[in-house]
Amino acid sequence: MPDQGPSPQDRTEPGPAPGFGARLMRRKPVELLVAEGGHGEGGTLRRSLGLWQLTMISIGATLGTGIFVVLGEAVPKAGPAVILSFVLAGFTALFSALSYAELAGTIPVAGSSYSYAYATLGELIAWVCGWCLILEYGVSVAAVAVGWGQYLNELLDGTVGFTLPAALSAPPGDGGVFNLPALIVVLLAMTFLLGGARESARANTIMVCVKIAALVMFCAIGVQGFRSGNYADFMPLGVAGVSAAGATLFFSYIGFDAASTAGEEASNPQRDLPRAIMLSLVIVTVLYVMVAAVAVGARPWRTFADSEAALAQIMRDVTGQTLWGTLLAFCAVVAIASVVLTVLYGQTRILFAMARDGLVPKVFARVHPRTGAPRANTLIVSLFCGGLASVVPLGQLADATSIGTLFAFALVNVAVVVLRRTRPEMPRTFRVPLSPLLPALGFALCVWLMGSLSPVTWVVFGCWMAAGLVFYFSYGHRRSRLAPSES
Repeated sequence: MPDQGPSPQDRTEPGPAPGFGARLMRRKPVELLVAEGGHGEGGTLRRSLGLWQLTMISIGATLGTGIFVVLGEAVPKAGPAVILSFVLAGFTALFSALSYAELAGTIPVAGSSYSYAYATLGELIAWVCGWCLILEYGVSVAAVAVGWGQYLNELLDGTVGFTLPAALSAPPGDGGVFNLPALIVVLLAMTFLLGGARESARANTIMVCVKIAALVMFCAIGVQGFRSGNYADFMPLGVAGVSAAGATLFFSYIGFDAASTAGEEASNPQRDLPRAIMLSLVIVTVLYVMVAAVAVGARPWRTFADSEAALAQIMRDVTGQTLWGTLLAFCAVVAIASVVLTVLYGQTRILFAMARDGLVPKVFARVHPRTGAPRANTLIVSLFCGGLASVVPLGQLADATSIGTLFAFALVNVAVVVLRRTRPEMPRTFRVPLSPLLPALGFALCVWLMGSLSPVTWVVFGCWMAAGLVFYFSYGHRRSRLAPSES
């Protein structure tokens, strides 16, 4: 059996005998988090990922979601100013990415912001953060899978002249009964993940190259249909429209932190994790803005409503041929599949870390000795996400994911400041410049974008958080690995 770290007596920070409030704020020492890195139930995760693979994981989890799927949802909210919405969402992500980069290099573990919060803000806040990450990663897998079915139909229509009937390609509420393609793409990603991190990273790298080539191709061809008149009324819905679209489009940036979930499978995490996070965010933001500018210039913004395969349709309209639209649809099918793969990967690693801490059942921390992958974890998460994708509409999923992500990112900006003050002597391979100013700006932007989301989204978020707190106090609080030291 692998070393499970220090004994229970060494697992909490020294201090007076804690009461109930203090138990909620118990923190897990950074040294213990790092010492436990890779250790699971019955096996260990394998360190096999370098800078290139980590960057591709972040790009794979991010690039494509907003452009291929959510663009049709966001343009009607902001009009041509959706370009500013992408920039706004990108700046919000940038400030949080700086905080992620510092923490990922300092605490290179699998739990991402959940683990960072555990080391700095205490167990209850860490649980809340982890619960938000489950919403962020798990629901975004389902949301992206819904959009995959739209592009699959575009591809089938352009190649064989056949599309899946609405009853089998759309969820209830969108004119269908069961979204079969959404379930299929999740199960395909599950198959890759069961083979191990290295094999999944190879498949993802190929898919990322395809999606970048597809977006560059779209810009080169779509710009030929550019009409300046489409920008005449640049901000028809005002600043409120820009911020509302920005909140929805923040969904497009979910995934740049995926590299941080690979902290226990990276070959040199202290050096490579910060670089991978920042490099992936820059590449993704540039591509998003370019593609959005071309798309709005080539098509009147009012025609984007209810279009989840907008780019393929624009290619077809500009060229007057189905070939280019079909080719882009094929690339989108590949690209969105890579998002599902990498985000599903991140979800399993977050649950792995939470299970190792005792906050969720241990089954999520079991590692297969041959593949080095958390097999049971992957199967459970994949089946849940696939089932969710098959019955829930895209728009509801995207907004629910955005609010969970923004909340988790806000906590990361707080955590980086707290760790600077409580552990200033710790070695850091990357430091957020102008701290605490930039983390404070990141926190404020996250809160602002959360306020731009609909009341229904807040109700859903409130119900999700209430369910999480019930689970924590009925299960995680008592079974936490830090609990025995307080008996």
